[in-house]
Amino acid sequence: MKTLLLWCVLLVLCWPVAIIALILWPLVWLVSIPFRLIGLSFDAIFALLRSILFLPARVLGHRDNSARRAL
Repeated sequence: MKTLLLWCVLLVLCWPVAIIALILWPLVWLVSIPFRLIGLSFDAIFALLRSILFLPARVLGHRDNSARRAL
């Protein structure tokens, strides 16, 4: 909603820039897809490494403080 409102203000103030932004936004979104996939993969790799590193502590029965707060 905020984005639509800002775009409408831009349309009133400077309509050529608003039209160019409207046309280029899907292209920017398409270009950003590979970077999102790279970020998702790195997040998954770090989650896997974290689970591997914390496995001995979990096997020995250590509980995380955030897990206690959730209960």
